[in-house]
Amino acid sequence: MRGPEFNTYSLVGRCARTRELGACVASAVPAVGAICLVLQPKVGIASTQSWVNPYLARDALDRMASGATAQNALDEVLADDDAQDFRQIGVIGTQGRAAAFTGTNCTDWFGQRTGAHYAVQGNMLTGPGTLDAMVTAFEGTTDLPLEERLMRALEGAQRAGGDKRGRQSAALLIANEEAYPRVDLRVDEHGEPISELRRVLTVSTAQLAPFVAGMPRRGGIAAPPDQAVVDMLLKPPPNRPGGGGNRTP
Repeated sequence: MRGPEFNTYSLVGRCARTRELGACVASAVPAVGAICLVLQPKVGIASTQSWVNPYLARDALDRMASGATAQNALDEVLADDDAQDFRQIGVIGTQGRAAAFTGTNCTDWFGQRTGAHYAVQGNMLTGPGTLDAMVTAFEGTTDLPLEERLMRALEGAQRAGGDKRGRQSAALLIANEEAYPRVDLRVDEHGEPISELRRVLTVSTAQLAPFVAGMPRRGGIAAPPDQAVVDMLLKPPPNRPGGGGNRTP
């Protein structure tokens, strides 16, 4: 079976400095991040799109957890998919070796790019410039935090054309070695989802990131909450750094 069609553009990548994994995605369908992005901590991250088969991503990551390379894992799971010509997927592991696949029956324009520490893929795009802009942004920002690199990749893609149907949702996911994501942000239905995701990221970086940084780490020593973070979060949202939210109960 083909499954629902998510015509979209995405990037799965790894930061060589921090060894974090991340992914970003945008589409003219609602809640793209919930459907397309799949993470297995300490193993890899994937984006499965076009006529979505979520098991391709999950099964590929399971094989990578058992030692398979991203390419071998992808080859193996696609071999068992009788509708592989309608699929598109990118996957990357903790070592930074990425793989991608784009079926010949994806909706035009479709294509993919792979390089050191990333895979970029998209379908139903205005043209190849969308993916080229993502590559340029990601490759040219290696000194920045991974979430900023991925955010700029989405912004570059949108300026270059994006999804030819329009805009509706976008998402950003970052993971380190913990079992929970460091960043997990989604704009599920919006007329300017990438601009809104940028705004949410700005607020989250100021208000949520300090809280997540103090959360327990596997094997670490649990520490009491940072008082500065406690004091910040006791304030109404508009009074915190970055603002946002509402002070009305």
